[in-house]
Amino acid sequence: MRIRAWGTLFALAVAIGTSGCSQTIHTAKEDDSDDLLFGYNKSTVAKKNTKIQKAQGSQGGRKQAATQRQTYAAVNEVSESGMPRLSSNELLLIADRIFKNESGGDPDKLVHWNDGENFASMGLGHFTWYPAGRAARFGNTFPDLLGHLQSNGVQLPVWVQQARYQGAPWRTKAELMQAKHTGQVRELQDLLYQTRLLQAAYIVERTRRAMPKLVDAAPAYSRARVAQNLNAIANTPGGWYVLVDYVNFKGEGLNTSGGYKGQNWGLLQVLEDMQPSQPGQQSLHLFADAANRVLARRVRNSPPARNEARWLAGWSNRINTYRYPNV
Repeated sequence: MRIRAWGTLFALAVAIGTSGCSQTIHTAKEDDSDDLLFGYNKSTVAKKNTKIQKAQGSQGGRKQAATQRQTYAAVNEVSESGMPRLSSNELLLIADRIFKNESGGDPDKLVHWNDGENFASMGLGHFTWYPAGRAARFGNTFPDLLGHLQSNGVQLPVWVQQARYQGAPWRTKAELMQAKHTGQVRELQDLLYQTRLLQAAYIVERTRRAMPKLVDAAPAYSRARVAQNLNAIANTPGGWYVLVDYVNFKGEGLNTSGGYKGQNWGLLQVLEDMQPSQPGQQSLHLFADAANRVLARRVRNSPPARNEARWLAGWSNRINTYRYPNV
């Protein structure tokens, strides 16, 4: 898997760029659109994606993504775009760290259902997957990931293609646990293990797309602070792990109908709560402090019957990895 992964990593690193260039984040009003924010053209991305060679699959999907190779424009084109940059090593470390954060590095937990939840948690980022007809309070993100994998040449099992539009085939954790050793679930689990790097690239791209929206969605009185703090984290070594992991962990915070008592707990809310900062180690500590406060507020606002306080210690452990990310 590591040999196959490096082929993908090299291509993704070219697409995202190499380390060493600072990036100033503005509002979309200043740059007209989120594309102009980074000088990154979506039509170019679409053309690049069509060049990805079709992943080779075998019976049961156990050897998916055997040749996940991508062809991109020259590195200097990407450098001129001004897009925030990640090295191939950084992307690999981010993928591994998210895998450990969400699943403890255990492939068996790539198809999972957490206690107290009413949805399944799938893949590297534990993307949410709701059964058909159930309100997706926290967003139904796994179907979109499946679309991303398909667009990058990954062959999905027929039953997964159908369930993508119909909803998760298990209605409870007990149902999923009973199905864990069936051929279908093992097939899906293997596919998700083989495509970890494509999933990491998807998470990074989701974060990139959110950047201008975070600033523009902030109230006028906090917009400058959000932009300043976002730039501080993005231009601190290891900062991209912090931004990417938190978006995957608790979302962007852009959903005005989400949250409890009108208060959300995504990246936007953390950047608003965070003390104004400059690039450097201190900005990571300030971000972690703010994230802990925002999640403590979530617990206070949550319905008592959910007993969300039981999760605070684990959440805090994850957030503390942001202080010294070593990515």
